[in-house]
Amino acid sequence: MAATKIIDAPRNGHEMAPLNTRARGDGTHGVTIVLTAPQRNSVQSVDIPGEPDRAAWSGKMQFFLSIIGYSVGLGNIWRFPYLCQQNGGGAFLIPFMIMLILEGIPLFLIELGIGQRMRLGALGVWNTIHPWLGGIGISSCIVTLFVALYYNVIITWVFYYLFNSFRYPLPWSSCPLNGTGFEVEECAKSSETTYFWYRTTLDAAPSMDEPGGLKWWIVLCLLLSWTIVFFIVMKGIQSSGKVVYFTSLFPYIVLTIFFIRGITLRGAGAGLMHMYTPKVEKLLEPTVWLDAATQVFYSFGLAFGSLIAFGSYNTPKNNCVRDVLLVSVCNAVTAIYASVVIFAILGFKATVNVDRCEAGNMEILAKNALLPFKNATSEEYKMAMHKLNDTEYNALQLSECSLSKELDNAAEGTGLAFIVFTQAIVELPGAPFWAVLFFTMLLSLGLGSQIGILEGMLCTLFDIDIVKRVKKQHVTGVVCVFCFIVGFIFCTGAGEYWLKMFDSFAGTIGLVVVALMEMIAVIFIYGHERFTEDIYQMTGYRPGLYWQMTWRYIGPVIMVCILASSVVFMAIRNPTYGAWNAELGVVEQKNYPNWVMGIALAMILAGVLPMPIVFLMRSFQCLKVDLDIHQGSIRRNETTASTKEMIDNDDDDDDEDDDSNDFSGPALGGHVKTQSDFSDDDEEDKPMTMRMMMMRPTTTTTTTSTGKSTATILKPNTRANANATTPLNQLGSNHLNVPTSRKQNYNNKKDAYDV
Repeated sequence: MAATKIIDAPRNGHEMAPLNTRARGDGTHGVTIVLTAPQRNSVQSVDIPGEPDRAAWSGKMQFFLSIIGYSVGLGNIWRFPYLCQQNGGGAFLIPFMIMLILEGIPLFLIELGIGQRMRLGALGVWNTIHPWLGGIGISSCIVTLFVALYYNVIITWVFYYLFNSFRYPLPWSSCPLNGTGFEVEECAKSSETTYFWYRTTLDAAPSMDEPGGLKWWIVLCLLLSWTIVFFIVMKGIQSSGKVVYFTSLFPYIVLTIFFIRGITLRGAGAGLMHMYTPKVEKLLEPTVWLDAATQVFYSFGLAFGSLIAFGSYNTPKNNCVRDVLLVSVCNAVTAIYASVVIFAILGFKATVNVDRCEAGNMEILAKNALLPFKNATSEEYKMAMHKLNDTEYNALQLSECSLSKELDNAAEGTGLAFIVFTQAIVELPGAPFWAVLFFTMLLSLGLGSQIGILEGMLCTLFDIDIVKRVKKQHVTGVVCVFCFIVGFIFCTGAGEYWLKMFDSFAGTIGLVVVALMEMIAVIFIYGHERFTEDIYQMTGYRPGLYWQMTWRYIGPVIMVCILASSVVFMAIRNPTYGAWNAELGVVEQKNYPNWVMGIALAMILAGVLPMPIVFLMRSFQCLKVDLDIHQGSIRRNETTASTKEMIDNDDDDDDEDDDSNDFSGPALGGHVKTQSDFSDDDEEDKPMTMRMMMMRPTTTTTTTSTGKSTATILKPNTRANANATTPLNQLGSNHLNVPTSRKQNYNNKKDAYDV
């Protein structure tokens, strides 16, 4: 048998073997494929070597801080405290911790572990598991792009507030005056911080149908944001890995400073008591559990592809289980810690507002001779108020001064950061100093998450062969310029309305669907036993009952519940957005225009449809050009029986004489032989079964002393054996078994597909 000469050239892990060697014309084959079965009752993990030139973390600390900076983001500061207050106070910690254990940690390990095992980005990982699943990586990349578009706008607003924090007094500490010397009516009807946010910063439009023009100060801050992000991520983790030492550690320093200052303020205890007083009856409401599950899902940054990318830069023997547990605990503790800081200062703000309210009432009572003087003691004020009946109370137009009511007026998101908390900062001595600290903390939190989001998207892009040929700086620059131009819609008067629309639709359903498909792909297609073996070989720890139950049953059920409830709530509740009414000085809820809802639906479909489209394209071989993407993302040193039906269709019409001497596998355009090929009746091939699809052989090519090239496919079995811990590529003699006939090979491989 003639041999094909093997050129000893460096391989980067992405080469694709020729799909058909029968076109040589001489009827010979240069590569022999052999299916050999390993030891019975064993689960062997296929060896998948990483790219030799793949980037890697410079140290364990750099990786850990990058994960912390990505996972601990703005949601820990302005979302979690609000959820605690609205969903039972301290009682909310119960469903939060339960969902963290049952949903967050298992999903976290799946993404980090599979990335470390495959050493590829999101697109390459899912293509390697099965080419039909390549759409998961595309969907993840599209959704990540949508989130990156508006997430950097938040950083833009933080920059604007940070620059204004260096002014004294702070520009949001008082209302501006009009030409007559009186306060501007819009500010007088709302508040100083509200006016500065909606009028000075955003110059808010009345609705999305009337966006107004671009706000040049926002455009400049957006340009600054994308420029900084570009320089941070342009060289990948070589550049961003150095920045994480600041973006990950600085927020904890600031939180600690605020904590020390906050607990010493008057009213801090009242704020903490209001937040953490448990309301156990709230646990009976299903929405509380849904909020807890949703918060855990988004706080970890799951399904963006970033955790897969971070894991792929690790060494194969990194203990990813320990990393997952440490980051999970750190994430939860940070959220609780930030809540203490936020509500300690909000308690101080509420106390100051109540004192101001009572001072106004005292002045009214003193004018009507109901108090001897306006600087009466608190006891005298309470006695005077107690003597009033409802008629007198309304006639005097007294205000209700309630500490609990003030604390109930909490906000989330931008409302908490740019309106409520800024008002609390104004009341602190040395307000500009605290403002600079607070917005620098928000900036570092935002940049840390944005770095992770972009790294996940760029790592996915570099799994495509065409993109690999372009320098990373150029690709990163193109992505940042594109995002900056699209971001102009956030620089109009309707910018905040667009951001809330993106936040409500672009990153919700798509991310949940991607996360659900990721869990199905790893646990049910790649195989939970095989993934367990991978974790064991990488870490020395074999995941037990807890991991198996959460991966196979509990996690998918929770994800389905989140997805179903999101769709139901979106269908039942008419989506609205808060538009600023300048005449009344309040925020009014308005329905989204139909054309905006069309854009929202298009974004949802763009994040979901790539999965079924790629599945259909590759299962029916609709586009031959699809192999170009396949080549860039699939590791061809691993050939799987599950790809038989996709790349073997062209060989069905070959004559029997050619098939009788053919040992080539699917990577070479040949046929993967099963037991049916060796039956006495010479029956036709049996159809592909799930057990056959779950088996993934490893192909090894060698060159003999005579110059002949041989290749061996090692076929792992899927039953666990406590003693079978050696990778399949280290089993020695099984590597070079070259058969001389089909009959000799039958006894070795007839049990290859037995599970």
